[in-house]
Amino acid sequence: MTESAHVTGGRVLYGCMGLGGGWDTTPYGPQDIAQAEAVVETALDAGITSFDHADIYRYGKSEAVFGEVLSQASGLRDRITLQTKCGIRLPEGDRPGLYDLRGPTIVRRVEESLARLRTDVLDVLLLHRPDPLADPAEIAGALATLHRQGLVRRFGVSNMSATQIAHLQSYLDVPLTVDQLEMSLHRRDWVEEGVLVNTPAAAGVGFPAGTTEYCVAQGIELQAWGALAGGRFADPEATPAGRLVSRLAERAGTTPETVLLWWLQKHPAGIVPVIGTTRPERIRACRDAVTRAPGLSHEEWYELWTAARGTPLP
Repeated sequence: MTESAHVTGGRVLYGCMGLGGGWDTTPYGPQDIAQAEAVVETALDAGITSFDHADIYRYGKSEAVFGEVLSQASGLRDRITLQTKCGIRLPEGDRPGLYDLRGPTIVRRVEESLARLRTDVLDVLLLHRPDPLADPAEIAGALATLHRQGLVRRFGVSNMSATQIAHLQSYLDVPLTVDQLEMSLHRRDWVEEGVLVNTPAAAGVGFPAGTTEYCVAQGIELQAWGALAGGRFADPEATPAGRLVSRLAERAGTTPETVLLWWLQKHPAGIVPVIGTTRPERIRACRDAVTRAPGLSHEEWYELWTAARGTPLP
């Protein structure tokens, strides 16, 4: 996939799941709005102009504090790409959490997200998780309604396999343009599912076979959530892989965070990492992944992979 094919228009997305206070229904306060303002400003300074949400993040408060920022910053909405997700319902009382991609639910959740975000249109809507009870024809009707009403420009999915995407697409008049999956130097099964074919190690790989190739062939943007691996490689002394990340960063004149993102970006699928840290210094540390082409050699990419695996490739 070429750079021009990127649906979200950037090489890195900022994931807003850390904004809005706690994971509960306690109202957000001025300090949460101030944090969101600082994070958005830092991301923009780093060249990041695409922001990823979900209606469940912080029980809707992540979208709401971002909406506060949009309402106070004239012209900001026109400078950014805004993406959110729906399809998960958090636990409520004695009811456990569940997935819900019924047509009316999708439409209602989008309307609620638009209200919280204080915007008239979403650039991208993702279906957050597969719902085994969903009627694909009903989903198609909901997406068609949202598109016809001008509430959503483009659509995609999250955490879906190639087979699930192809099945859903067969019902839709609008194209699915994004698949967001967990992909990082720590979660490597997206690449190992192909390389480990016909080896005993393949039994431990859970990534759906052929999904990466299918998305490339269909022009579907692959977005990588958890791209920084939750800080797993931040301590250069903690693991051999962390030490290698640090050495390669020093060699390239950049940061360990950038090296981790470069490892994803170097793959020819055109992967777009999603970073979720709320620490301004870590956001700034990702700048070179936005402004520079991946500065890893073929050999260095494999060195990182092998170090993270802890065992040689078959």
